[in-house]
Amino acid sequence: MDTLKDIFKFLKARRKYWLAPVIIILLLLGLLLVFAGGSAVAPFIYTLF
Repeated sequence: MDTLKDIFKFLKARRKYWLAPVIIILLLLGLLLVFAGGSAVAPFIYTLF
């Protein structure tokens, strides 16, 4: 979690606000793959990518 805090501190300090949606979408996609990997929905999720 410290890494995420550092990333958002960097975004705030450098005023790179346009990177925030990109980082959030990548995090959400990563979480989707992690949580769907062990479920019965996994074959359907992997076909999306």
